[in-house]
Amino acid sequence: MVAEGKCLARHDNMVIFVGGVAPGDVVDLRVTRKKKSFMEAVPVAFREYSELRVQPFCEHFGVCGGCKWQHISYDTQLHYKQKQVKDNLERIGKVALPEFDPILGSEKTRYYRNKLEFTFSNTSWLTNEQIQSGQEFDRDALGFHIPGRFDKILDIKHCYLQPDPSNAIRLEVRNYAKQHNLPFFDIVKQEGYMRNLIIRTANTGELMVIVQVYEDRSEEMVALMEHLVTTFPEITSLQYVVNPKGNETYHDLEVVCYKGLPYIHEEMEGIKFRVGPKSFYQTNADQAYELYRLTRELAALTGNELVYDLYTGAGTIANFVAKQAREVIGIEYVPSAIEDAKINSQINNITNTTFYAGDMKDILSDELIERHGRPDVVITDPPRAGMHQDVVEKLLQVHPNRIVYVSCNPATQARDLELLSAKYDVTRVQPVDMFPQTHHVENIVLLTAK
Repeated sequence: MVAEGKCLARHDNMVIFVGGVAPGDVVDLRVTRKKKSFMEAVPVAFREYSELRVQPFCEHFGVCGGCKWQHISYDTQLHYKQKQVKDNLERIGKVALPEFDPILGSEKTRYYRNKLEFTFSNTSWLTNEQIQSGQEFDRDALGFHIPGRFDKILDIKHCYLQPDPSNAIRLEVRNYAKQHNLPFFDIVKQEGYMRNLIIRTANTGELMVIVQVYEDRSEEMVALMEHLVTTFPEITSLQYVVNPKGNETYHDLEVVCYKGLPYIHEEMEGIKFRVGPKSFYQTNADQAYELYRLTRELAALTGNELVYDLYTGAGTIANFVAKQAREVIGIEYVPSAIEDAKINSQINNITNTTFYAGDMKDILSDELIERHGRPDVVITDPPRAGMHQDVVEKLLQVHPNRIVYVSCNPATQARDLELLSAKYDVTRVQPVDMFPQTHHVENIVLLTAK
């Protein structure tokens, strides 16, 4: 297993990357892409199956693209995730490393997500078996995008990612739309009505459903909303969006709350986090708690520290560690996320947080540090691209005692560690699995000033 969940094979000294296989499989390959230094291929026939294989539990496995590692056991998944972190940090980071802590697996390996987004389409993706059968199929679909295809949606029968009543709600909305002749959207022709369905389930038991449609048809929308209110009384936040744009994004559109509150709450250690229709919150809430708990542990806070939380998002980490710190300064690019962060402080009576919105390399300035002071601890949780070089240089200049670096991409994390190694030693490495059945892995690194 190598990058992006693919496996590696060699032929005539040429590296070949192969998806949909397990280490130890003996397969015939068809090359799909050829470059000077590598090739990409797909399996066309299996001669022998790997001992690492297990039976996938989802009927959509291999087509959907959402859970690409269902064919290997969870222990094997964790082994290769740990190896992925180690390989990246050693090969790219090229810094002295301590012995790694064992990866922290997720207690739930199914039904662990708190948010799923489904798309309507009038041109569903047909599997090879369906095409070869010669039968006519209903082309309306409500499900997930096929990898690499913006215009094709796989109709999902049962998804193992989100707990009940997620599947029941999706199937009921699909059936209702069919029965009432509400046309499924055609992304190519830009016509139709039903566009998108978002379901958010919280660990507090609260439940949000958002229906996205292409045009304003108030009579049809009220009828659909009332049907959902009657059928699923457990929905605590029922909302809809009219989106006439060419894409599904709705961050610049009004979200109408039809019934209940316009938000739900997640909870960690008695701290509530308000999650609105446009809010970001870690999609595996139980494992996010473990991630943040370990982050706080590595920060070794005593109550006297000034903490800077970079890329704070909705202030989840900032508010989570605030009780153990003297003051927390959170910085985030997205203004609406910072508004969420401030609300999360207010509803929990947390008074020692301050939040700023703007580009990290601009906000993390000499003026900010002069205003609030040099941080004792920096927690940073950047996007997949890692930290901007200006931010890394500012950290080297400010030189906090400890940096806790949380990453969803060990490759860019490793690059940043090499830059930070001028003034920091890596003293702890703790991988955390947030997304079972996928190749994705989070990693926490503690950097201590030399």
